[in-house]
Amino acid sequence: MQLSKLFSMQRELDLFIQNNREKQTDVFQEKGLALLIELAELANETRCFKFWSTKGPSDDAVILEEYVDSIHFLLSLGIEKDLHTLTNWPEGEVEGELTQLFLETTATIHCFLNELTMTAYEKVWIHYGAIAKKLGFTNEDIISAYLAKNEENYNRQKTGY
Repeated sequence: MQLSKLFSMQRELDLFIQNNREKQTDVFQEKGLALLIELAELANETRCFKFWSTKGPSDDAVILEEYVDSIHFLLSLGIEKDLHTLTNWPEGEVEGELTQLFLETTATIHCFLNELTMTAYEKVWIHYGAIAKKLGFTNEDIISAYLAKNEENYNRQKTGY
């Protein structure tokens, strides 16, 4: 999947937010925590770890929206650390059930936040790709949902979110 367009759109949204909010010099840690929180919210919507409950996962549309919330922050972190030269979604296989994938993705995010290398960043993308595959999301699903959420994020900013 081509990431160049998404990086460009995210850069524009980040600048819009920055220009319309009180200036903060460094929000990298906040974005890192936001990525971890969004991943947890995604896991919560899948309910994959809730062995004690018989209630099923949320609708696919809700899960996909949570998924692209993460993608917004993943793109933004790459922009912050000048790793937006990543033009395509890195390829790689990560096997496991959803719970395992969420745990491993959390670990790769922590690794990236501590190492700040392209290799560590690519591993996060690879893990997110594995989650998408496990959830049955296509590249088209992800792009379409990202575009819709990007527009919603602009509207939220314009209305004092």
